[in-house]
Amino acid sequence: MNSQNLILDISDIIEKNTSNNACILLGDSLKILKSIREKSINLIFADPPYNIGKNFGNNFDKWKTKESYINWCKEWIIECMRILKDDGTMYFMMATQFMPYLDVFASENYNVLSRIIWNYDSSGVQAKKMFGSLYEPILMINKSKNNPYTFNAKDILIEAKTGAKRGLIDYRKNPPKPYNTQKIPGNVWDFSRVRFKMDEYENHPTQKPEKLLERIVKVSSNRGDIVLDPFAGSFTTISVASKLERYGIGIELNPEYYKIGLRRLGITQEFKEKKLSKVKKTSNESKSLSFTYHQGILPLCGNL
Repeated sequence: MNSQNLILDISDIIEKNTSNNACILLGDSLKILKSIREKSINLIFADPPYNIGKNFGNNFDKWKTKESYINWCKEWIIECMRILKDDGTMYFMMATQFMPYLDVFASENYNVLSRIIWNYDSSGVQAKKMFGSLYEPILMINKSKNNPYTFNAKDILIEAKTGAKRGLIDYRKNPPKPYNTQKIPGNVWDFSRVRFKMDEYENHPTQKPEKLLERIVKVSSNRGDIVLDPFAGSFTTISVASKLERYGIGIELNPEYYKIGLRRLGITQEFKEKKLSKVKKTSNESKSLSFTYHQGILPLCGNL
């Protein structure tokens, strides 16, 4: 794939690394997004901090006011949509209490294609005086209702469990025929959270499951397309994109999570002369880690 000159004038990258089909960047997402050429990305998946006080080791995801958090979200959404191709698609996740504000913003400025619910099984401490939250919202948007977008329906078909399961005949068709055995998923997606005992588990407090990202990458991009994750975290998006023969770009602020990306994507097995290895920690162990933030300025991202 020719990805020359995709990223221009990056002056705020703290550190970078690349492989044949992935580029990962350590630095401030908003600053890096502003350095990316407009209309250059096919698919964006964003899973930002939720402003709920989660401990990410080098910082807590808590803004001073709700308004400042919403304004920050609007900033990166605007930048993401600027660099998105005219036929591209963007998905972003958000805490349930903040998604309504950004849904309205996206509806007024872009085009909402789907409102998706990621439904998962319960874990951790259960609520005692309210109904516990068992889902997270995902918004799927593109630039406008007049813009085309990729939707590879055949790549994400699931089993149809209604009429086809019981061998029923659809008499509405001429001639009548059995119900389809497969269908396009609805907008409620059932995927388990990533558990400690799973092979894909990484030391990250908000890791998303590979199956969730596989559906998004398969349906909304094609082989050779460029997939961007501005809050890469455990680098699941980039890992999935790489396996599916897309080119992934991941941006991450935390040096410890950046090292996960280096190892997980097979970019390098060493960082600052220290061997990178996967050592699983429980959530409590991960929260106790103390991270330092290495600063330095490096130019363009590898071959881009």
